[in-house]
Amino acid sequence: MTNKAKIKDIIEELEMQIDGYRSFIKIRTGEVFSVAEEDLFDAEDEKPIDDDLQDWQIENLEIANEIMENFEDYKELPSKYEIDEYIMIKDFCLTVKDEKIQNILLITIEGKGAFRRFKDAVIELNIEMDWYSYRDSRYKDLAIAWCQNNDIEYID
Repeated sequence: MTNKAKIKDIIEELEMQIDGYRSFIKIRTGEVFSVAEEDLFDAEDEKPIDDDLQDWQIENLEIANEIMENFEDYKELPSKYEIDEYIMIKDFCLTVKDEKIQNILLITIEGKGAFRRFKDAVIELNIEMDWYSYRDSRYKDLAIAWCQNNDIEYID
């Protein structure tokens, strides 16, 4: 029996991605996993698990081994680079109806430090909730589209 993936779990994983980690979903169960690339390399090289490791480290290596041994049972989620939150921010700016605020935001996201300036601007302009609502909606759309494109059954 196949369990459906929870869109909420996929969204959380997409939002929390960090360098050096990859995210997977187990097709049959819908479970989402984040695995250190280093652990995946060790699993691929069939490096034995050291008994001196902490329990959480052993658990992470066991998950990496499971993924590498049964790779066909998993699908890799898009990376943060494939999602490109900067494009999401720019798209949000273009949805702002007040032309003055839109222009301020578009100038704010130019150059180095754009994310920090954008965050400060949406707070100062009192549109922070609009941004988070837009962002949440975009992540949900991305997660659903990814599931559909990868034949992953899901529940909202």
